[in-house]
Amino acid sequence: MVSRTLTAILVMLAVLGALPGAEAQRPDKVPRIGYLVVSPLADPPSAERAAFLDGLRELGYVAGRNIVVEYRSAAWNRELLPELATELVNLKVDVIVAVPGAVDAAREATKTIPIIVPSLTDPVEEGFVKSLARPGGNITGPGWSAEGLTGKRLELLKEAIPKLSRVAILWNPINEGAKRQWQEAQSAARKLRVTLQSLEVRDPNDVPKAFAVMAQKRPDALIIVASALTTAYRPIIIEFATKQRIPTMFALKADVEAGGLISYAPSLTDTFRRAARYVDKVLKGANPGDLPIEESTRFELVINLKMARALGLTIPKTLLLQADQVIE
Repeated sequence: MVSRTLTAILVMLAVLGALPGAEAQRPDKVPRIGYLVVSPLADPPSAERAAFLDGLRELGYVAGRNIVVEYRSAAWNRELLPELATELVNLKVDVIVAVPGAVDAAREATKTIPIIVPSLTDPVEEGFVKSLARPGGNITGPGWSAEGLTGKRLELLKEAIPKLSRVAILWNPINEGAKRQWQEAQSAARKLRVTLQSLEVRDPNDVPKAFAVMAQKRPDALIIVASALTTAYRPIIIEFATKQRIPTMFALKADVEAGGLISYAPSLTDTFRRAARYVDKVLKGANPGDLPIEESTRFELVINLKMARALGLTIPKTLLLQADQVIE
């Protein structure tokens, strides 16, 4: 009789353990991090995702051991993002890391689960947070300061190519902070006496149109304002610019490693590593609305000398000495 009773109790405990919510009552519950991204998930991980995982590891979190990371990738199909974000919410993850480009989908999917955004750009202007010091709501993360960057990139191009007079700018007006970057470029162009040519790319159909314009009237250089679209089309943009012998200025180090000429921006890997600290604080009970958005402090200038030689350019030594990395 005792044996049957004990068996019944054990069965009941097993059933209770399988019920929804039973896991949440366990003191040793493993935290679950949702990771929402527009781009495909590479293997091995991209430098940014690797930096995030390294940041977690430095804080004692190891994926597959004491945390679970639920990855959801739209593989460049932005229409999938709302569904993927909802999946993460339904999984009841403890925090969502929404990579830029996926922030709107995450915000629409939940107002309660903390959302950490690596490289928040213009978060107040875009309506993501109330202020940098006290974000409010459920969104926070390390800042990725874009203020003045487009103007600085134009200055660097002028230093690399002293005879620079016409510059095309490939940009998506609907992207976060893009309009302000275009205005900064116009202001810098007036000071440098450079003529700008605006090439708007709102969807994939606009890319070949922009190429046709540049092929007809070749600019002295091309600045690519970072967006999900320009990142997806990076190989095609680089191939076109190389064939047309157009020097390029990108936003990210990875763009130059892929064949672009120059990039200047906050360190994206550093920003993703810092995002891990926000995740740690939230998992330990911090309110995301109380976590200040820290601006970028580390910037990187990367120059591709191999590409410069292919374009017949001689990069001034003064500029090379400023570079954080020179690709031979």
